[in-house]
Amino acid sequence: MGVNRLRHKLVLVFLAATLLPLAAILWMSSALMSRSLAFVATDDVATLAGSLEGVGREYYRQTRQHLKDEAISGRLDPQRLAESSRAGWPAPLQHFWDSSEAERFILSEPDGERLHYAVRRDHQLWLYTTSLDGVRMGEITRQIREARARAGELRQRNLPRGFTLALVLSSALVWVFSLSVVFYLSIRISRPIQQLTAGLGDVAAGRFGTRLQSTGRDEIGLAIEAFNQTAGHLQQSRDRLVYLTQVASWQLLARKMAHELKNSLTPIRLTVEEIVARQSSAGPEFFEQAAAIVVDEVTSLERRVRAFSEFAAEPEVHPARLDLDAIVRERVQFLRGGHPGVSYQVASSQDAPTGWADGDHVKGIVTNLLENAAEAAGDGGVVLAVAGRSGHDAVVEVHDSGPGVSGDARARLFEPSISFKKHGMGLGLAISRKNALLAGGDLTLIEGRLGGAGFRLAIPTSERAER
Repeated sequence: MGVNRLRHKLVLVFLAATLLPLAAILWMSSALMSRSLAFVATDDVATLAGSLEGVGREYYRQTRQHLKDEAISGRLDPQRLAESSRAGWPAPLQHFWDSSEAERFILSEPDGERLHYAVRRDHQLWLYTTSLDGVRMGEITRQIREARARAGELRQRNLPRGFTLALVLSSALVWVFSLSVVFYLSIRISRPIQQLTAGLGDVAAGRFGTRLQSTGRDEIGLAIEAFNQTAGHLQQSRDRLVYLTQVASWQLLARKMAHELKNSLTPIRLTVEEIVARQSSAGPEFFEQAAAIVVDEVTSLERRVRAFSEFAAEPEVHPARLDLDAIVRERVQFLRGGHPGVSYQVASSQDAPTGWADGDHVKGIVTNLLENAAEAAGDGGVVLAVAGRSGHDAVVEVHDSGPGVSGDARARLFEPSISFKKHGMGLGLAISRKNALLAGGDLTLIEGRLGGAGFRLAIPTSERAER
C-alpha cells in the first residue's frame, strides 16, 4: 500500500509538473496564433476586393455616362443594325432586343475591353461603341468575384480554431505518451521498493529466512543486498540464541533432575549402608523400617519421573465450552477435605462468561492453584477463588492469605524450579502456564486480595473463540 502511494505520488508529481506548464503553453500559443492569424490577408483581401470593385464601378459609370453623352450630342456615329438582320446579332444584342428596354449598356465579350451603348430606334438598333483603354472590365469583375469567394471560404474555415485544435491534439498525444512512460518507470521504481517493504515486514514478523532477488547494482539493488545480508545475520543470531536457550533449558532440567534424583537416592544409599552395618545385630523392626524408607523413596522417584514426563509431553487439546464457576466450586469441594484447617471462599461475578478450553487442562490448573494457595495459607488461613470476566477473557482468580511471593521468586515464578509446596518439584506452575498458553490464554501473578499471593487464569470466552 505504501509503495502504491509512492507510485501515485510520482504520477501526481508528473501531472502537477506538466499540466500547468502545458496549459500555459497552450494558452500562449493560442494567443500568439490568433494574433498572427489576425495579420492574414483574409479581411484585407475582402477589403481590397471591395475597393477595386468600387473603383471599377465608378470607372464603368463614368465611361457609360461619357458614351451616352457622346451619343446624345451626335459626336459619335452609331452602328445601325436593322431588325431584319437580328438573327446574325451577338447574343447580348438579341437579349436586349427581345426585352422591353429602350437602351442598355453591354460589355464586349469575352474580356469586356469595349463598351457598347445599345438604343432601340423603331425597327433598328443603334449601337454606340467606345474603348475602355485596355481595361478588361470583364476580367476584373471575375477576379473581384473570385477574391470575395476566397475571403468567404477562409472565414468559414475558422483558421484560429483549427490551429488551436491541432495544437491541443498534438500536445495531448505527446502528454499521454509521456504519462505512459512515467507510469511505466514508476512501476519499475516502486516494484523493488514494494518487495523490500514486504521483506522488512517478514523480518519484523520473525521470518528471517526471507531473501529478495537483486535488481542490479543501483541504489535499490544495493539496499536489497544489504537487506539480504542483514536478514542472514539475524537468522544466524536467532538460531544461535535458540540453540543457547535450548542448551540453558536442558542444563536447568538436568540440574533439576539430578537434584531430585539425589534427594531420593541419598536416603536409599544411607539406608542400605545402615542395613549392611547392622545386619548382624538389627532386629526385624529395623529391617521393616528400612524397607519402608526404601519403598517410599522409590515411590517418590517414580512420582518425580512422571512429573517430568508430563512437563515434557505435548498433550492433545480438546477445547469445549466450560462453566468456570462450576469447575471452581467442584475443585474446592474436592480439595476441602485435604486441608481441613483452611477456610475456602468461592465467589463469581454476575457477568461470568463461558470459557473455551480443554476441560482437563483447566481443572488441572485450578487444582494446582488451589493446592498451592492452601499450602501457602496453612491452617487457619483463607483461600479465595473467583470466576468472572476480565476484558475479553474468562478468568479464574485464586488468592491466599499466605506470606506472598518474594521478589526473587517473581522473576523465576514459572520456571521449572520454583515450588511452594513441601514436597513439590517446581513443575506445577510451569505445566499450568504451558496448558494455559495452549488454550490461547495465560496464567499470571496478580496482586493478592488477602495479603498473600494471587494468580489469574485467563482463557478465551466461548463467544470470542467461536466467532
